[in-house]
Amino acid sequence: MQSARAKRMQQHHKRQRPVALSLVSLMDIFTILVFFLLVNQAEVQALDVPKNIALPESMAMAKPAETVVVTVTPTQLLVQGRVVATLSEIEAQPGMVIEPLKLALKQQTDRFLRASAAADVASREITILGDKSVPYKILKKVMASCTDSDYGKLSLAVLQREEAMNMASRP
Repeated sequence: MQSARAKRMQQHHKRQRPVALSLVSLMDIFTILVFFLLVNQAEVQALDVPKNIALPESMAMAKPAETVVVTVTPTQLLVQGRVVATLSEIEAQPGMVIEPLKLALKQQTDRFLRASAAADVASREITILGDKSVPYKILKKVMASCTDSDYGKLSLAVLQREEAMNMASRP
């Protein structure tokens, strides 16, 4: 038999016990969250467009793949965010191939592309982010330099028009 004091102390200790969390439920929640994030991460394809570039609009529905990115601002030419040349230098150049761009793309080939894509020119892709105010002759030189650097697929980044998105959601 226990004394009244011993019973009170036993009840007091039972009340003060920390409540254990159910780890199984918590793991289930985190597993669902991870799957949700993985599935939705694959849906989003967004290029980091610098604020000083205004992309043209397009009705195209296909999303671009991850590739080497060439950015043409109103004043500079960049490869993967690194300045390669200025537009005034490109305009002053007599030929169609921009040598600093060609050199930078050759460096990117070794660094970013898989071995199979490096061997197969037709499967190598590049995305050009060009401001809509950039003259076409500059973009033409950039595209010529990309093809001269053994890139088989060129993509010009554009903003998708609202009309195209609305038409795609119609039954």
